[in-house]
Amino acid sequence: MREQTLEPVASRREILNETRVWQVYARQRYEEPLHEIGNVMADDVELAKVYARSIYDEFSWIEMVLIPRDAIVTIIAS
Repeated sequence: MREQTLEPVASRREILNETRVWQVYARQRYEEPLHEIGNVMADDVELAKVYARSIYDEFSWIEMVLIPRDAIVTIIAS
């Protein structure tokens, strides 16, 4: 009888090596401000653009931007 070893299952992040979180902001009309619609995980900006465009395509956005989460500066912490 062969012994079974239980190895931990690698997470999606470990498999794809996606370590950077990008905040996604968008707006549907010029007169409204950008608002946060979610985030994506990708190692570089080009891949983050592809993910954001494909994941958050349910509306006709006139503008969509990415901000690396590690670039956000806290002014007042809760």
